Amino acid sequence: MSTDGETRPVARLTVLAGPSGTGRESVVELVRARSPFVWTPVPATTRPRRDGELAGIDRVFLDPADFDQLAGSGELLEWSRIGPYRRGTPVGPVRARLRAGQPVLLPLDLPGAVRVRAAMPEEARLVLLRPPGYRPDPAVAAVLDHTVRYDRTEQVIDELVGLLGSSVSAPVRPLPSGQPRPPD
Repeated sequence: MSTDGETRPVARLTVLAGPSGTGRESVVELVRARSPFVWTPVPATTRPRRDGELAGIDRVFLDPADFDQLAGSGELLEWSRIGPYRRGTPVGPVRARLRAGQPVLLPLDLPGAVRVRAAMPEEARLVLLRPPGYRPDPAVAAVLDHTVRYDRTEQVIDELVGLLGSSVSAPVRPLPSGQPRPPD
């Protein structure tokens, strides 16, 4: 039997997708500043560490063989090639946070978002960060769950915080006696 204080995880993975140069990373930083309960995965990369970057905090820096091993064993939720380097999202930490009931916000390009949808169709919510005048390809638009027009930063942050707030663990309310609880 549940009590009013009990919670049920309803967190989900929100993928903030958009074309290159949209400002996804900046928007994610502003959302997390307002909603620190939201977690953002640390990407893995084969590129060298830049000045000021901390291994395990900013990126997981891997040599190409280790990256290939992760990709080959299905331990990356998605990955892509950027110039001579590769980057990807380790799936283990994402699944662990979702199981714990913590909302996850993942900034990706549109192809990466589509790969996440294919890998986690039940958990992933795809949100397009759409600059004014941008029209997504109809095939990409078909897999999007929500579009946020990015013309005013504060409005975008408000809308995303609202979406993420709907992913936070919700209290379980006891049912009147005699009524079965719906399956999770």
